[in-house]
Amino acid sequence: MEKETIAVGLDIGTTKIVAMIGKKNEYGKLEILGVGKSKSLGVARGVVNNITQTIQSIQQAILEAEENSGYQIKDVVVGIAGQHIRSIQHSDYISRSNPEEVIGGKDIDLLINQVHKLAMLPGEEIIHVLPQEFKIDGQSDIKEPIGMYGGRLESSFHVVVGQASSIRNVGRCVQSSGIELSGLTLEPLASSDAVLSQEEKEAGVALIDIGGGTTDLAIFKDGIIRHTAVIPFGGNVITEDIKEGCSIIEKQAELLKVKFGSAWPGENKDNEIVSIPGLRGREPKEISLKNLSKIIHARVVEIIEQVFTEIKLYGHEDPRKKLIAGIVLTGGGAQLQHIKQLVEYITGMDTRIGYPNEHLAGNSSEELSSPLYATAVGLMMNSIENQTQSAVRFEKAVPEKVSFQREKVIEPVQEVEPEVEKVEQKVEQKVEVESTETKIRRSFFDKYVDKIKDFLDNAE
Repeated sequence: MEKETIAVGLDIGTTKIVAMIGKKNEYGKLEILGVGKSKSLGVARGVVNNITQTIQSIQQAILEAEENSGYQIKDVVVGIAGQHIRSIQHSDYISRSNPEEVIGGKDIDLLINQVHKLAMLPGEEIIHVLPQEFKIDGQSDIKEPIGMYGGRLESSFHVVVGQASSIRNVGRCVQSSGIELSGLTLEPLASSDAVLSQEEKEAGVALIDIGGGTTDLAIFKDGIIRHTAVIPFGGNVITEDIKEGCSIIEKQAELLKVKFGSAWPGENKDNEIVSIPGLRGREPKEISLKNLSKIIHARVVEIIEQVFTEIKLYGHEDPRKKLIAGIVLTGGGAQLQHIKQLVEYITGMDTRIGYPNEHLAGNSSEELSSPLYATAVGLMMNSIENQTQSAVRFEKAVPEKVSFQREKVIEPVQEVEPEVEKVEQKVEQKVEVESTETKIRRSFFDKYVDKIKDFLDNAE
């Protein structure tokens, strides 16, 4: 029987960190085995700015996912975002030594590796090299060159570039949490895998992922990625505006936005008012929902206009570059009331909210099909493509193995080949040490989390 591949995606966002464990079922759909979520501390606008806090938040999300699923996580695919991300268009070619041989995967790999050697600005690193159309001996618009003959293989590329230090910081946080990094993916690409259909990518579509700290854009046409951008504004800026505009604390501002917020001021009547408890015995504060939606509207318009500028930069007004499928909104910000109508009004393009439920198995909970989890689902799909066993079941029989090994050591050495016995002892001792270390790490972290919870409970 073929061993099933367990995949893990880790979405390190500005407001939340999500670890998602899953596998493909017999129908090719994603079965979610466990999800862990923690408040993201130490990340601002998609960039790590406090290593220690980020590690603690990652460990908390990982621990929760492991407890929910019964699997121990070994490695993860991580999403990368932040205002340091930029994309460039680049063309390159190779001259093949034998044009009489058909073009194979090795030739394409050679061409992609050549692009990876491009000189970048100081401190920058190439994250993705995504081939677009190919050209063979001057013949253009070739989507699949494998199997064809030709001497000169040429291609245009979409190259995604980011700050090397920011990428390494993310890697360090993951490895310091006790897990390996199996892959890095640009977050808008992960989200697009989760919420866009192949038909939409062919027709032309702009995916707008409104997160806590950043708004990510990915444009597809003819099934190929054409443009990516990261806008350094997201849901947190809206919360900040509400906090300043209504003179309330951040926690109340976030609750107001989620429960009563609307991106369209005309929807609220003048007499609709919500009362907020005052701090430390002060009088309650009354806030007009019309004023609240005006504050939200102003900031959302600014975010959408910046995204629309990027769509114009791509050149969507050119008939050949027209985005027939319009816009797809996803991420936590897509849950804001009337945002779909506002985006349609500003851009004049058809808009829908993107849910990752198309790829999820029928028995998945309703919460997981929220736009909030689009990136995590996409990262998990990416991990499945890697075909690595990213998590293993917790083995309850470990103590029996250890006791068996101890009995074995007592036996006379003469009966066993010395070298083989030494190797066996080393391997078994290593397993024993590793499992003990893991137990210590987990029990220490459990106590630490409990201390934090107690502290927060007492503070409230």
